[in-house]
Amino acid sequence: MVRKLDYRWHLREVMAMRGMFSTTGLRPLLAERGIDLSPSQVYRLVTERPERLNLAVLMALMDILGCRMDELIEPVAAQAPAVRRAAGQRPSDQPAGPGVGEFRPRRARVLPPPKGGPAS
Repeated sequence: MVRKLDYRWHLREVMAMRGMFSTTGLRPLLAERGIDLSPSQVYRLVTERPERLNLAVLMALMDILGCRMDELIEPVAAQAPAVRRAAGQRPSDQPAGPGVGEFRPRRARVLPPPKGGPAS
């Protein structure tokens, strides 16, 4: 069995512990270390979990914040992906019973209009 790993990104928390509460203050500090990122890139780096990260950016963040890599990146076991089910199929943990409680929706029947119906 292959063990799958995932990670948690803690840049925002580490910044807050160091008294940095704004992403705009990070950009000039990165630029001093030769990392030129746009304001939106810096914002996404702080607020979202990066899928790919340049090692030079990681080293610059560790230098700016005076932290170790394990403070920024926490390895965790991967969650099992959600299983897709066919339409109408119940999850395996729900009892096999009719609808919700005693109520089960019935298919609507479309009937032809009655003869001699309302006058136009």
